Amino acid sequence: MPGLTAPSDYSREPPRHPCLKINSKEPFNAEPPRSALACSYITPSDFFYKRNHGPIPIVEDIERYSVKISGLVENPKQLFMKDIRMLPKYNVTVTLQCAGNRRTAMSKTRTVKGVGWDVSAIGNAVWGGAKLCDVLELVGIPKLTSSTQFGGKHVEFVSVDKCKEEKGGPYKASIPLSQATNPEADVLLAYEMNAETLNRDHGYPLRVVVPGVIGARSVKWLEDINIIEEECQGFFMQKDYKMFPPSVNWDNINWSTRRPQMDFPVQCAICSLEDVSTIKLGKVKISGYAASGGGRGIERVDISVDGGKSWIEASRCQKSSVQYVADGSNSDKWAWVLFEVTTDIHQSTEIIAKAIDSAANIQPEKVEDIWNLRGILNTSWHRVKVQAGHSNL
Repeated sequence: MPGLTAPSDYSREPPRHPCLKINSKEPFNAEPPRSALACSYITPSDFFYKRNHGPIPIVEDIERYSVKISGLVENPKQLFMKDIRMLPKYNVTVTLQCAGNRRTAMSKTRTVKGVGWDVSAIGNAVWGGAKLCDVLELVGIPKLTSSTQFGGKHVEFVSVDKCKEEKGGPYKASIPLSQATNPEADVLLAYEMNAETLNRDHGYPLRVVVPGVIGARSVKWLEDINIIEEECQGFFMQKDYKMFPPSVNWDNINWSTRRPQMDFPVQCAICSLEDVSTIKLGKVKISGYAASGGGRGIERVDISVDGGKSWIEASRCQKSSVQYVADGSNSDKWAWVLFEVTTDIHQSTEIIAKAIDSAANIQPEKVEDIWNLRGILNTSWHRVKVQAGHSNL
């Protein structure tokens, strides 16, 4: 593409924060320490997880960079950054989460295939850009449209990013046209992250942000938008990121029997303690994040300090000056909440966290019950062990 290119090697990668835990060097996949996540409602871009399938694309000439919108539409268009910036700008707080978040813990039950992630393949940012529904109006698709007059029912996003899974072709994904054209769905073509220009790791110069949905659908380094009749047939829609039962293995898998995963389920994780921590007995603060997909809020986060025999409710917050109410008008519907509780711990024990969303969905107790061969959507109760000691380590 004029203006934006995908390198053939990893010699021109951007700088990264030294504290990141690198799960894969080439392509670069990394997450922050879990303790960094609970420090801030808005995740700084340096500490936002990095998920890549190939070398990071390079902008050679921003003036020549454009996105082509075509397919089953009346008026195909080529849009430059100046065209997108002329549309109304929206700032939307959205939590993105990799479907493989907490995969490492699931792999301890039975081996799974995929990048190993702890609990930090998730982050919350303020994304700035144009709403996709406004962009699509430029090619003659009105808001709240589920099918174009030419039969288009899905919106496919194609990246400049090249990956081996697509046999050297581009990364791509799609969402339903009804979602793309709904102003309330807040799907963005974002050029800012936390009030700054997107950096290269997070999709500069332009990316898609699909709130409430697994991160795999929020395509970075956007090149083309295609209006198509069926779902995108790309690898990551059809041969990955699908939820299978524990009985399915690599010998009997039939990818066509499952729909591509979209919304992420209710999730939470303790960030103030590692999987095994030595603590000073007495009052201990337990804090972390909780989030659910589809715009559902977090109704409750329950904490147990006796291995699940009894439970206490943690406080929840988003913005410091506003009381959080699940699905409340002043709450960020697409964003996580941070939870916290301080309680007495008098002996070595197991601490558990589980969240309940506003639709009364609750995290499953056992990871064994949701094990799947790709290790996605590990939303089981989060458990950490604490041992009595004389100081915090």
